[in-house]
Amino acid sequence: MSDLTETVLQFGGGNFLRAFADVFIQERNQTTDPVGRVVVVQSTDSDRASRINRQKGRYHVAVRGLEAGKEIDTCIEVACISRALEARKEWDKVLAFSQSETLKFIVSNTTEAGLSLVAEDRCEGLCPVSFPAKLLELLVSRFNSGNAGITILPCELVEKNGDLLLDLVLQQADRWGLRGSVIAWIREEVVWLNTLVDRIVSGRPDDHPLLETDSLLTVAEPYAFWAVEESRQTDRLFRHAAVKRVKDVTPYSLRKVRILNGAHIALVLKAIPHGIETVREAIEDREIGAWLTTLLFDEIVPTLEGVVDDPGEFAAQCLERFANPFLDHRLADIALHKEDKVRVRLEPTYEAYISKFGNRPRLLSELLGR
Repeated sequence: MSDLTETVLQFGGGNFLRAFADVFIQERNQTTDPVGRVVVVQSTDSDRASRINRQKGRYHVAVRGLEAGKEIDTCIEVACISRALEARKEWDKVLAFSQSETLKFIVSNTTEAGLSLVAEDRCEGLCPVSFPAKLLELLVSRFNSGNAGITILPCELVEKNGDLLLDLVLQQADRWGLRGSVIAWIREEVVWLNTLVDRIVSGRPDDHPLLETDSLLTVAEPYAFWAVEESRQTDRLFRHAAVKRVKDVTPYSLRKVRILNGAHIALVLKAIPHGIETVREAIEDREIGAWLTTLLFDEIVPTLEGVVDDPGEFAAQCLERFANPFLDHRLADIALHKEDKVRVRLEPTYEAYISKFGNRPRLLSELLGR
């Protein structure tokens, strides 16, 4: 695999991307149609880049959980990362790779907070502060090199993340006074894809045989889903069983927010007062588990039938994911910003149920105090 060319520039070397996109690339690289190798850019204050380089880009992902009722506990060795760069110290090397003829994709997971601009960014040859400004400088560098456009695959959990990122890059370009052909190239030759990512990655395990030898070891559930909105030149995107090309990611985002995230915040409201601390404990509790199943299949799923694909099947998968014997997902963590989550994840379902059926949903009404 070391003879493959570097084709991916990845902003973020954290647990999620290493157990999500990089696993897919690794698996694809083991076929006759490989993707290539990944160059990771670290923008945060951590030692992650040095750890990746010390391990020569090799690490393991323990895949643990339930799949079709069967307990899964396996391990994948990932070796698709060629090197990691620290943005602030090695920005010149990042810029140099942006001009490579082999570069095809830029993948990012800078969190929702990363999709914003900052006033202190200046076009002065230093490493920009915000991710959109970093991306803009890389694209300008590539444009000036005369190389072809590339594909942008954002993994941030915001609606229409590709459209939003393009808008922020163009706003930054306006601030820097960029005009003309470079802007046309960014709009027309660079492919900006909207995506939705879904996989629970829980981080470093408390107990595993590789703990002492692999500082990058992380745990992921078996379920993995990456919806990518079809666009012009979507054929540039590599194929993988977990990657689904869709006409519009919005229904998939809606399904995830209303069912998976809705069930999570519903458990916060219902289970915490009973002294239950984790999602798995709530599912295993006879009364709470039965209550959640009824809430999902009698009140949430019916509002999404005919609106999104297979809401019932997805809800059943979520219940299995919640019962993961290897994952302790704390309800207290989900409860952060509880009011906002209730407003986004549960209240629209309540209104949709009334609109569709003409009466109030019993469990949601009790939960919301309506």
